[in-house]
Amino acid sequence: MISFRLGVEDLADTRFALSPINETLLSLRVLREPGLSALLLPWRRTALRRLDGIDTGLLLSLVAAHRAIPDFLTPRPGSFAPGFEEELAAVARTPAGVIRRDLAAAHHPNPLPEPLRTAADGGDAALLRLRGDLCDLLHRYWAAAVEPMWPQMRLVLEADMTYRARRLAVGGARALFADIHPDLHWDDGVLHIDKMFGGYATAAAGRGLLLMPSVFAHKPAPPVLPEEPPALVYPSRGTATLWTPPPAPPRPWCRCWARPGPGCSRCSANRCPPSNWPAACG
Repeated sequence: MISFRLGVEDLADTRFALSPINETLLSLRVLREPGLSALLLPWRRTALRRLDGIDTGLLLSLVAAHRAIPDFLTPRPGSFAPGFEEELAAVARTPAGVIRRDLAAAHHPNPLPEPLRTAADGGDAALLRLRGDLCDLLHRYWAAAVEPMWPQMRLVLEADMTYRARRLAVGGARALFADIHPDLHWDDGVLHIDKMFGGYATAAAGRGLLLMPSVFAHKPAPPVLPEEPPALVYPSRGTATLWTPPPAPPRPWCRCWARPGPGCSRCSANRCPPSNWPAACG
């Protein structure tokens, strides 16, 4: 279990944000494990067709066996909706020591997979080269697999945030957290996240709480390390609507207002108005 103790000021500083780089990293889980969400299979099929020539092996090695993702790859958004390039630039500034720490923490207790282990064992210069390779691959992966759907995804995520903000305004923190996910529960000023691979308890201590809805998250995803400010990625409502076909446009009325039926002998329309409408031609 992971727990965040939130004081009055922390609740006052609770905010929502969109994070395209978070979505990009979380999508790697679905790419590796299609069984995580049947709703995302249409996205996965399309993404696989677009990923020719991109070394997804290195990217997939970032996701631990228990699906944790190194914290340095998902920097905390500084605004409501940062751009992907802005977030990627933050990743590109990560010091070698933080990269080494976060890789080890995400994959613990398992050893790092190749080629992450080679970079971690090769010193700071090797880790910085790995950082550059990852940033390049993430940019190409985002452009091919996530960015084409990002406008539609953003609409879904913003609708979820509107719903959650209304819950918070009407019923307070208890109502906000009540229906985000069954693994979340609020008790006496503490937000508990059950069924986590690791566990820690940390006080927000004036840092607030950041909430980020996600199309690709199948369960709540807090930071791996307790040193990170409290944040929670959670499954968004409405993900299924991303692949719901739009309703068919209505067929045109018969131009001559003839009798109702599948067609009209006097014009090419496929639909006629009710028979009690006045005739426009005779």
